[in-house]
Amino acid sequence: MSLVTGSTGGGTAVSKSRRADSAKLPAAGPPRRDRRRSLGRRNLHGWLFSTPFLVLFGVFMLFPIVATLWMSFTEFGVRNVRQPLSARFVGLDNYAKLFGDDTFRTALFNTAYFVIVGVPLTIALGLLVALLLNNGIDRARTFFRVGFYAPVVTSIVAVAVVWRFVLDPSDGLVAGLAAEAGTKAPDLLGSETWAMPSLILLAVWRNLGTVMVLFIAGLQAIPAEVREAARLDGAGGWQELRRITLPLLRPTMLYATVITTIGYLNVFEEPFVMTQGGPSDATLTVSLDMYRQGFNFFHMGYASAMAYVLFVVITGITALQLRLLKDNTR
Repeated sequence: MSLVTGSTGGGTAVSKSRRADSAKLPAAGPPRRDRRRSLGRRNLHGWLFSTPFLVLFGVFMLFPIVATLWMSFTEFGVRNVRQPLSARFVGLDNYAKLFGDDTFRTALFNTAYFVIVGVPLTIALGLLVALLLNNGIDRARTFFRVGFYAPVVTSIVAVAVVWRFVLDPSDGLVAGLAAEAGTKAPDLLGSETWAMPSLILLAVWRNLGTVMVLFIAGLQAIPAEVREAARLDGAGGWQELRRITLPLLRPTMLYATVITTIGYLNVFEEPFVMTQGGPSDATLTVSLDMYRQGFNFFHMGYASAMAYVLFVVITGITALQLRLLKDNTR
């Protein structure tokens, strides 16, 4: 009897202990179905809030990109008055015609020349100005920063007016300096040799502010402790620049190089406003040639093929530069 009672009492004690332990455990979360429903509701809200952007992106970005790709395989353009707009599938004929087009090869060469000369010049001057404004100039630093960045946000029409006055061989600034020196000013924009360097100088002046801002941000991100440690170890100004500043600025430098290269490969405004591609196609770029073929001669399919060739070139060069960035910042 006592044995039975003891066993019963022990079972009661164990059951009470289990109930106490279960009371201490946290309550179970909502069922999996409810969690899925809550997650789906949040996703639906996110898609609803994103719908205005997705619609605008699809209409004004995605659709033109796909339509341009399709047009590059067609003879799309204006044929005659009775049939103002027509498209005929021609396969790869537009691309084959491109590489046999002397004008396109000239535009490709001019664009490469613009990039090869303009990008290093822009990067070097932007770095120099950033170093001076970050360390060398204490007074009126904000004034100089605004002054260097102002051309970036200035209309190309206003820029063209200023630079036409500067380069005018009869009444411009260059003419005045030449007269002071007792010589005649050259017609820089009318010269096949000097027209492109003049446009490169204009582009460097316009884009210097963007590169300067990037480098200033990179310089300010370098820890002051690193510089102080280098100075305590006896590093001079040149050694600090070469061993500390430039290596730590490498990601910023390559990012600035990437965006500047992409912008110069797409250069259009400067030759369009200043020289219209002349003289004798000396300043004709790929973007300007594309504009001419599409909107002057209405060869939309041919211009679309140009656009995709330029797209492939930009993608390849950008991928190469990003690979360099990845390899050099491990």
